[in-house]
Amino acid sequence: MIEVVRYDTTRTSEWDAFVSKSKNGTFILCRGFMDYHKDRFSDHSLMIYYNDKLLAVVPAHEQNQILYAHQGLTYGGVVWHKKVKFVQAFECFKAVLFYAHRHDFVRLNLKEIPRIYAQLPCDELDYFLALAQAKCIKKDVALVIDYDHVLGFEKNRREGLNKARRHELKVVCDDNFEAFWNTILIPELSQKHKAKPVHSLEEIKLLASRFPDNIKQVSVYNGDKLVAGTTVFLTPTVVHPQYVMGDPDKNKLGSIDLAYDFIIKEFASGRRYFDFNTSSENHGTLLNSGLLFWKESCGARCITVNQYEIETKNHKNTNLNLR
Repeated sequence: MIEVVRYDTTRTSEWDAFVSKSKNGTFILCRGFMDYHKDRFSDHSLMIYYNDKLLAVVPAHEQNQILYAHQGLTYGGVVWHKKVKFVQAFECFKAVLFYAHRHDFVRLNLKEIPRIYAQLPCDELDYFLALAQAKCIKKDVALVIDYDHVLGFEKNRREGLNKARRHELKVVCDDNFEAFWNTILIPELSQKHKAKPVHSLEEIKLLASRFPDNIKQVSVYNGDKLVAGTTVFLTPTVVHPQYVMGDPDKNKLGSIDLAYDFIIKEFASGRRYFDFNTSSENHGTLLNSGLLFWKESCGARCITVNQYEIETKNHKNTNLNLR
């Protein structure tokens, strides 16, 4: 028997324990991370039980008759138990569609968890989405280093490292979020992109205090002056720089090349991938050639990350053909 239960705060410990032991969950799908911006989203996360055993969770929120998983997170999708079997997983997925339809959601919008974040093979959802006639509404290009097949920095990146050495820059993991946010990240994002960081300084400090093993701040100094930095998110399989920024002298100093060289090597142990994040814009239809060139010159190569839309009424015709 399958039961789909809407998450509430009485289930926080159960949710977090499940995500931490799942085959594709990460710390950003734990409630301590998800709920830092709970005032911006109407949470409608789901927990799916199979014969009273929790086999899957869906981090989600509701808006305008659409169930999103999840607009406030880099990815959401479905988080699976390590021992879930294929047919069980399908029944859980179909139950989610039925639940959404029964609760008057017209569509289910899923941001898939990139495969590189999974600790075990985890492509069940791809098959289920095809059965449910899901529409791929966004396909992003992301650049990734595979630690099992490192290509290394190309000549232009090595030249940046040589600049950093000549200027005797030093790079340390010091959790100096405040200086990075206030003197580099916020001013540079505002001046160059008319944008702000997704996380405020207070939010990132709160999240780092909740997940000290997963969120690190790396700083690059020229003498005593902070000249660049990166905020790094760490999962069991992936190193991911969430923010990277240098001051206006970054090209002259080689500070960004030094920052990347450090975090690529410093946090590699026990992990499989370094995730540079996406290099596509405008719902994946426009490629940023500058980002592509820069990341590929660090030895990164392409994966794709998809976002899907499913009409919940399709649960009626979504079936496995078994013999």
